[in-house]
Amino acid sequence: MADIVKSDQRQLAKARPLRKIRDLFRWPPFREMAPIFQGFPVFARDEWNPSFDVTEGNDAYLFKADVPGVKKEDLEISTTGNRLQISGKREAEKDTKSNTVYTREFGSFVRSFMLPEGADLEHARSELKDGVLTLAIPKPPAAQPKTIPISTTATS
Repeated sequence: MADIVKSDQRQLAKARPLRKIRDLFRWPPFREMAPIFQGFPVFARDEWNPSFDVTEGNDAYLFKADVPGVKKEDLEISTTGNRLQISGKREAEKDTKSNTVYTREFGSFVRSFMLPEGADLEHARSELKDGVLTLAIPKPPAAQPKTIPISTTATS
């Protein structure tokens, strides 16, 4: 949550109003009150959104997701046409102590990505290691960068 700071008009001109509005809409106003409303099903969270990094290299598209606490059996990677879908779930931990819980991120997630035409899904590789899911989808040979050698010819 962002801090509320009193500012004068000179500082307001330097501010980025669209960023402030974006941050305001991302702020869930009742999250801080979660311990008060733990018994109400309306405030129960059953989904979370892990962070994804998507990069394009010379020979492959690389997807990395931070999914700590997710087991291999609870992840699914599927494709339909050129749409890649990654889904999974993380189970809630059982507390045996009487700890005060302020926030927990558990539940299911689904993320979809559109791949460019010709992505080589037959040779895709995935790995789950140390809470990071890595998925590499090779590019077809036609889409990989090529260098064209320059030849010199003697002219007379």
